[in-house]
Amino acid sequence: MTTRQLPLDLPHADSRSRDDFLPAPSNDAALALIDAYPYWPAPLVALVGPEGAGKSHLAAIFAAISGAPVVPARDLAIDALPGLLASGALVVEDLGEGPLDEAALFHLVNLAKEQDARVLLTARRAPGTLAASMTIRDLASRLRAMPSVALGPPDDALLAAVAVKLFADRQIAPDEALLAFLLPRVERSIAGVREVVAALDREALARKRPLTRALASELLRERELSSAAVPSGADARDS
Repeated sequence: MTTRQLPLDLPHADSRSRDDFLPAPSNDAALALIDAYPYWPAPLVALVGPEGAGKSHLAAIFAAISGAPVVPARDLAIDALPGLLASGALVVEDLGEGPLDEAALFHLVNLAKEQDARVLLTARRAPGTLAASMTIRDLASRLRAMPSVALGPPDDALLAAVAVKLFADRQIAPDEALLAFLLPRVERSIAGVREVVAALDREALARKRPLTRALASELLRERELSSAAVPSGADARDS
């Protein structure tokens, strides 16, 4: 019988320093933007890319070098803007994800230009794609004109380096056999690698087993069987 224990859901340190950022062709333009601060093409610039592409890590690097506070886009409020821009820099995370105070964002655009501040926004889509949903026409035109830098899909070398870093953040040193088996079988995104590393760590703790290629194979096989056992929407309705 396999011995299992309930793993504690403890937070794992995910270092977001400049030294821990992994440069790659997919993110070199975004990293160059951060390194060019404060010499940007405009007061507000957006970092655009899928979940887990590195936007928040780059935003944390920018916040560290500029003294910028970090605020979710959904929490923007007009009254808070003067204080948020007091350092001359600001990070606004997850533009387009959730509710947005259009008046506050419009005021931020104008205030940043007025004060020659630097505002870094992170988003999954280019700001211009949000323009059609804006009721403030001037804000819509500002979003269309806002420069953005895209983070592209990671290549094999970056995915491998990210996996090693994520394992190291959990005090795990993966061997070459584990990495060679795992990387071709996970979703080709940093978010996908992050999710699988967390799952492997949980299972290794629960089963009191070292994290090896064999355990990875067992876990992925179980995940495939579990997914196959879940009925589709149509099947569920017919049952």
